[in-house]
Amino acid sequence: MANNSGRRPKSAASARKTAKKPLWRRIVRAGLIWGAALCLLGAIFLGTAVMFTMRELPSLSALESSQNGQMIVVRANDGSELVSLGPSYGKWLAYDQIPQVMKDAIISTEDRRFREHIGVDPVALARIFKVRLEKGHFREGASTITQQLARNIFLNNARTFGRKGREMILALAMERKFTKDQILELYLNKVYFGGGAYGIDAASRKFFGHPATELSTGEAAIIAGLVKAPSHYSPTADVQASIDRGKVVLDLMVETGAISQAEADATDLSQVKMASESGQNSVRYFTDWALPQLDMLLPETTEPIEVWTTLDPKMQEAATKAVDSNVPKGAQGALVSMDNDGAVLAMVGGTDYITSNYNRATKAVRQPGSAWKLFVYMAALEAGYTPDDQVVDEPVTIDGWSPQNDDGKFAGPIDVRSAFAYSKNTIAAKLGSEVGFGTVASMARRFGISTPVGTNPSMVLGSSEVRVIDMTRAFAAVSAGGTSVEPFGIRKVTTTSGEVLYEHKSVQGQMLVPHYVAAGITDLLQTAVATGTGRRAQIGRPVAGKTGTTSSNKDGWFLGFSSGVTTGVWMGRDDAKRVSGLWGGTGPAKAFHDYMAVAVQGRPVEKFDTELKLPEWQLEPDDESLQGDPDDYYYVDENGNVVYPDATTGGANADQPRYEDGSPFPGPGPGPAPVPMPSQGPAAANEDFLDRATGRQGTVTRPQGPSTPPPVTVTRGLPGQRPPVPRGTSTPQPQPPY
Repeated sequence: MANNSGRRPKSAASARKTAKKPLWRRIVRAGLIWGAALCLLGAIFLGTAVMFTMRELPSLSALESSQNGQMIVVRANDGSELVSLGPSYGKWLAYDQIPQVMKDAIISTEDRRFREHIGVDPVALARIFKVRLEKGHFREGASTITQQLARNIFLNNARTFGRKGREMILALAMERKFTKDQILELYLNKVYFGGGAYGIDAASRKFFGHPATELSTGEAAIIAGLVKAPSHYSPTADVQASIDRGKVVLDLMVETGAISQAEADATDLSQVKMASESGQNSVRYFTDWALPQLDMLLPETTEPIEVWTTLDPKMQEAATKAVDSNVPKGAQGALVSMDNDGAVLAMVGGTDYITSNYNRATKAVRQPGSAWKLFVYMAALEAGYTPDDQVVDEPVTIDGWSPQNDDGKFAGPIDVRSAFAYSKNTIAAKLGSEVGFGTVASMARRFGISTPVGTNPSMVLGSSEVRVIDMTRAFAAVSAGGTSVEPFGIRKVTTTSGEVLYEHKSVQGQMLVPHYVAAGITDLLQTAVATGTGRRAQIGRPVAGKTGTTSSNKDGWFLGFSSGVTTGVWMGRDDAKRVSGLWGGTGPAKAFHDYMAVAVQGRPVEKFDTELKLPEWQLEPDDESLQGDPDDYYYVDENGNVVYPDATTGGANADQPRYEDGSPFPGPGPGPAPVPMPSQGPAAANEDFLDRATGRQGTVTRPQGPSTPPPVTVTRGLPGQRPPVPRGTSTPQPQPPY
């Protein structure tokens, strides 16, 4: 029967069209389409970024003149260069001036496909990802020379994908803007090679002592090897490490065909002559102390500067040798030397800066031993003692403490000068107790001791820890006649063109003690060197100084001055353990001698001013202090007013204290007059006035002895001077601020 449905059967072709395609084919097709679209968009984005970055890049001349960080050239007092800190760029070398062997060494080591890639090396990228898949981690970088240059100039070293992406864009842009030769020129003149040296010329001068135009194959290999790890492979840090790395560079140069195997074998890196850095070892102690002061002396600036210091190269060399040749084995040493104006002439903070950069001259705090007696005896001199006064060296106990002399003996009656020269501990203890331990502490503070000072009895023997620079400053103040001295190390700061940014201004120091105290202590210090414990410090001209040794020979000191130069020396172990044979009069005194023999050369011989120009109240014999014009007496009330007794008005109120304008001082009326001593004139003031003037609660007398002056019960002062500390007081006396 015929088919009458009217429909035509589907053809095979149309059936195939309506059949669904497999899923995987559709996924692949969509992936290809979207991938191509994303690649196109990425290419457009990358091209746009590179184009805009290229347009923003500085010119070649601008990049040549740019610097990373601030360069500081430190100069000695004579203008010679001590050290260059911060980035040093040397001389800019054009591409044709750079030795070919240097170009080959850096390309072989850092980027052997430098001439083929476009700024980013896809071959190197594929290689590191292959290693990542095989080893499970990245083992090497793929940064080209262009990428490294972009990072050094424009970016930091942060290990992030964002920074890496910016680095690649910059590298692509730089390849579009500059030629390969220009990029290599920039790289070799700006890459960091360690030791503050940026560029091959700075590196060549620092490590080999000549310009980069004279580099040999071995020297070029060593410099090229520094880029990977400048601090580790630097010849100044580890010579052998730099040589070993240089051998790796030679092998890479052979692989790239830059040199033959025979040339590599003929290059003996152990024979490469390294530039010596004479004096840099100990000089760094000084620069580490002085340069931080720039933050206070200058406004913030990034331009290159030159710092002119007070350091004397000849003295610094002598100081280094003096410490090294006299310090006991296993111990450390420190030395500070300064002029009378406070200019630091030499500074040694240890025996080896490379081994330990800890500055023992300015940071370490150690017990000064008998060197502390400087302050004890100055307090005693100010209180009325003189070098010729007689004291008794005998057993003494103060608050349960019984000091002993170093030799375990007692000399009996002895003058103050000899007691100081032979460093008698018992006499120092007596004097400290008599003038007051607080008074001694105040004297130390006046003279610049900045560390904590105790007021227990043993403090008179140097139990309080101090710094070498502070003790040297104190002795320098004595050398300056009792005038304060402020240590400084920077004379001026200039730009490289000579513009003065800062200049030190000399300021008149403050008088710390009267002249007779400075003269008296100088007398004692001179005797200590001439006949006492500091004899090894003699240099054939007047020297004043004092030794110091702590218990168990843990610390040895010598501090002194001559011809306007003051020097302090300390020796001991960092762990404060005993040092056999260490006394202040041995190694430290010898080091002082060796250094000062050089330091005072060319300076005129100066005799010390040891003439005691005593004030009238201190003239001998002591009973003269009970005579004189009554108008010489005074004291200061709580409001700061000077009060004089009025013995001229007569009548009932003749003994009533009065102000300068004649008005009576409020308080008790006249009391009974003191009983006159034989040959004494009329009483100068009543007891109430004297109690107020001296701050005493009653009469305090000095212990009697065969050579001891009579008890002192009256204290005189001169108009315009501060009242003296009474001789014989057993409690600390208030000191004015200094």
